[in-house]
Amino acid sequence: MSKLEVGEAKAADPQEPVTRKGYLISLKTGERTEIRERDVHGRCRAVTEFEKLNRIGEGTYGIVYRARDKRTNQIVALKKVRMDQEKDGLPVSGLREITILKKCKHDNIVNLIDVVVGKSLESIFLVMEYCEQDLASLLDNMSQPFSESEVKCIVLQVLQGLKYIHSRFIIHRDLKVSNLLMTDKGCVKIADFGLARLFGLPSGPMTPQVVTLWYRSPELLLGSPTQTTAVDMWAVGCIFGELLSHKPLLPGNTEIAQLELIIDLLGTPSETIWPDYTKMPAIQNFTLKKQPYNNLKPKFPYLSAAGLRLLNFLFMYDPKKRATAEESLHSSYFKEPPLPCDPKLMPTFPQHRNLQHNSTKPTVSTTHQLGLSVPELPAVSDLLGSLLKKSRME
Repeated sequence: MSKLEVGEAKAADPQEPVTRKGYLISLKTGERTEIRERDVHGRCRAVTEFEKLNRIGEGTYGIVYRARDKRTNQIVALKKVRMDQEKDGLPVSGLREITILKKCKHDNIVNLIDVVVGKSLESIFLVMEYCEQDLASLLDNMSQPFSESEVKCIVLQVLQGLKYIHSRFIIHRDLKVSNLLMTDKGCVKIADFGLARLFGLPSGPMTPQVVTLWYRSPELLLGSPTQTTAVDMWAVGCIFGELLSHKPLLPGNTEIAQLELIIDLLGTPSETIWPDYTKMPAIQNFTLKKQPYNNLKPKFPYLSAAGLRLLNFLFMYDPKKRATAEESLHSSYFKEPPLPCDPKLMPTFPQHRNLQHNSTKPTVSTTHQLGLSVPELPAVSDLLGSLLKKSRME
């Protein structure tokens, strides 16, 4: 039997790579055996085996890079786990994300391939499958919104992913368009499980300050200590509305402003429709305005009765009555024209996240993608200048 002993020398800067060497000491003979370089990381691969290509985003608890696996040439997403405030090893959020993703194998959940490490104690990376797009970037850069058929395709895939994780007692707790990825084959994947939690029945207390404000359910805004899968379903309603209208549905900048936007859209809650409403911890902190009307139909006049019914079920004030992922999948909205398009028939888009990093003047036209030469047009300011000069001469 042997034990691991680490040398006494300490690095001057905690951010510097660890240069101390480890030894295995025999308990019988006391002889030291130096640990070989290839065994330093245990069974983890070194991050140096991946070439970082560009930074593509930042999750709840980590920075994400596009990278190339030098062994296989596979393009992957490399997520650096944040260690800013940690003194005692891996942060709980990172540990939760690894644990949860290792349990999940589904087409609509991002796949965790490996965990790799660097020589520094702060260098821990999650290697995940690379998806070409995230919906937030797409919505920001699209010239025209998704068609209703395409919206149905996206929402169906999100619901399938949620049905899978909810059946395994996992709440995502941070669903939003920037955490929904899409491959070039039209497959939508739920990502960023940094805030995800396992839950039991009955549900125990959890921190209510989760979920990005625009997608936060009323029970979270009012300080509910217990959380269920209903918080994810409210976020699905917000995402559904955002995809239909091509802009955020409830873009509040404070909690009270967020509540007011919800009330403007759905009306003021009451004990009749939400029996636990007056028991919410933060209800005494707010004086909610009286607004008796549900304005979903005026907001989405082009949506069918089945579509409005689905939105209403997703936006139920009472989390116990809110639609589940499985119930939503059986909605007649997905069975009426226009039918959801096949994911493989979803349109493809330029990879805006990479264009922003690879070019100071990003261009996304088809002509540039094909490498065809395009005549350079004069700037608007030059045209105006020449017109003014001409008018003065005349």
